[in-house]
Amino acid sequence: MRSVGTLTRADLADTINHEVGLSRADAAQMVESVLNHMTDALENGENVKISGFGTFLLRDKGERVGRNPKTGVEVPITPRRVLTFRASQIMKERIMASE
Repeated sequence: MRSVGTLTRADLADTINHEVGLSRADAAQMVESVLNHMTDALENGENVKISGFGTFLLRDKGERVGRNPKTGVEVPITPRRVLTFRASQIMKERIMASE
């Protein structure tokens, strides 16, 4: 069943298997399909919003100057695209209520 501290693809597939009644293979394929669809959308520059859960956002960060903390030497940090996750208000409330 559920790994301690981490929810895995196998855990998701197992839940679908038990709650929906799909075979283990079909449940695993469904999880893979959803994750692949989300990944494809992000690769194409789209944000992924799952109502009541949260939003995966792509952000382009410009070039900036950083410092080597050991030597203090300035180092240019190249521009890059980063992926962030912003939890929905519903998700935040559920997490805060479970503490």
